Amino acid sequence: MEVYSNENEQVDALRRFFADNGKALAVGLVIGITALGGWRYWASHQADSAKEVSARYQQLTGAMQADKPQTLEAVAQFSSENSNTYGALAALDVAKQYVDGNQLDKAAAQLQNGLKDTKDANLQAVLNLRLARIQLQQNQADAALKTLDGVKGDGWTAIVADIRGEALLSKGDKQGARDAWSKGVASDASPALKQMMQMKMNNLS
Repeated sequence: MEVYSNENEQVDALRRFFADNGKALAVGLVIGITALGGWRYWASHQADSAKEVSARYQQLTGAMQADKPQTLEAVAQFSSENSNTYGALAALDVAKQYVDGNQLDKAAAQLQNGLKDTKDANLQAVLNLRLARIQLQQNQADAALKTLDGVKGDGWTAIVADIRGEALLSKGDKQGARDAWSKGVASDASPALKQMMQMKMNNLS
């Protein structure tokens, strides 16, 4: 659905970025201190480590299949062992498989762990949005609303408004839901998402 396109496109872009630039990022991180001879080896080691983690992430996620639990467990283990952006991306991948298998508690746990592993604002936004949707499915509207508060950036306004409206409606707050969707319609959202939120508002009448 187009509603999820912003999230999915962002995740794909992040994966490509870190796959292509993992080594460069590590080098850039330490370039300012490589003048100190003792740090040269460390800088080289960090760059090689980033490259290895990137390759391992791509290998594991490429082989992951929902009908083969061992592949899912391997990616989950990778996520737990890597407290970095690759670990967060792996958590996102595993969570999707758990959602598809209706194991919502496990999916939520993966996303919460992923949030601890990355400082990237866009990836954090995606993780929080996915987590809020799961919490809504679990009838945890208050938790979902709190999670949405952690989503930063104007680019996510419409998707946040859509989920916030659903959460408020599930609590019986029709006016709150209307206000949320109205804000979403007024934002720079895609036509399809605007139309969907407008339909939800119309159904409240």
